Amino acid sequence: MGTVRLAERSSPALTNTSLLHKAVRILPGIIAGAADLDPAAVLTATVAGASFGTSLGWVVVLCVPVLFSVFAVSTRIGQQTRKGLVELIRENYSRKWAIGIAALIVAVNLAMIVGDIVAVSDSFALITMSPRSFFLAIVGFTVWYVLIIGNYHQTTKLLGGLTLILIAYVVAAYRMTDSFLGLAKDVLLPHMQVSTGYMMGVVAVFGSLLTPNVVVWQTSSKRGLPEGLASAHVTESHAGTFVACLISLSAMVAASHLHIADPANMTTRMASEAMGSFGFLGTVLFALGIIASGLIALPILVASLCFSVAEAVGWKSGLSVEPWNARMFYVMISGTVFVAVVIDFFHVNTVHVLYWSQVLAGIVLVPIFAFILLLSNNARVMRTTNTHFENFWLGCAATGMLISNLLFFWFQVK
Repeated sequence: MGTVRLAERSSPALTNTSLLHKAVRILPGIIAGAADLDPAAVLTATVAGASFGTSLGWVVVLCVPVLFSVFAVSTRIGQQTRKGLVELIRENYSRKWAIGIAALIVAVNLAMIVGDIVAVSDSFALITMSPRSFFLAIVGFTVWYVLIIGNYHQTTKLLGGLTLILIAYVVAAYRMTDSFLGLAKDVLLPHMQVSTGYMMGVVAVFGSLLTPNVVVWQTSSKRGLPEGLASAHVTESHAGTFVACLISLSAMVAASHLHIADPANMTTRMASEAMGSFGFLGTVLFALGIIASGLIALPILVASLCFSVAEAVGWKSGLSVEPWNARMFYVMISGTVFVAVVIDFFHVNTVHVLYWSQVLAGIVLVPIFAFILLLSNNARVMRTTNTHFENFWLGCAATGMLISNLLFFWFQVK
């Protein structure tokens, strides 16, 4: 009887410990979700909100199951084959296909790298009230140092918590929302527009949440993970997916009051006005969130660009490989950062470049999804093929993106 009473008395503590343990386990995923929203994703959601209000929110909602499937499948490809996506395409389909996919990834990533460096520099300029040109070379050198000399994982831990500042978008959206029922109706039953701008927005928002570099990074960086650690990563990514999509949708809602006449000319300072409900503090929160997420995303963008080229031509690659054993891979890293910084000195419009980079990302995702579906269902390549859930959502995403791209190009020609 005494034992039962002791168990009853201790059960609340055990429950609290269990809840705390679960919270600690989910926290890395929450941080990862905030960090996955690089400046391109935040600014794309802001442009979408300023242009179309919440009528593109349905794209974010549909991204949730797609992201679940992509994270699970791409991680499993890297873990089971111990090879990167482009390398697998080269070995199983042809060198020409691999080089073609690598070229598309290079185009998307280079545009995002150029834009993200400017976005981080702009954010430093917003806080210090200094010209952004003062920070371009510093940001570029920081990215180079992290990849060549420093430790990316330690840097991520230091900056990861700072990206949680982006959750302030959720608060800003809450303050902007008069009726949550009305918001849900606008998101789930949207007033869709049959126009070039709207189709561009669909492609850009989808591309911002799932850029090609995410897929390349997932396969290439997870190819040496033991099975248990890879599974843990997928579990964490579920929490990260919800956070990333929640912040993206919140940024749309927060920016819906801006009503920018020509979003193509939107500046970083104008985008920060989406956090206007916080007053001057809103600009600081916006800038700090962009700086942290940008410095986490930029090494991934640069590395995934170089991974794709190295895997396409058969060069040795890997951030755990010593530079003298993978010379061309590390030369590409240095060259990519240098070229991006030089381009940034030519008065790049941050928002314009990043928005169009996400449109291009959405276009490139179509052939990448096709190859992911082919590889992950090939029993000669994979020990474990896709589930029906994964195939359904990857197939829907590939088909939906193909239709959106065709409509976008049709309206452009028309």
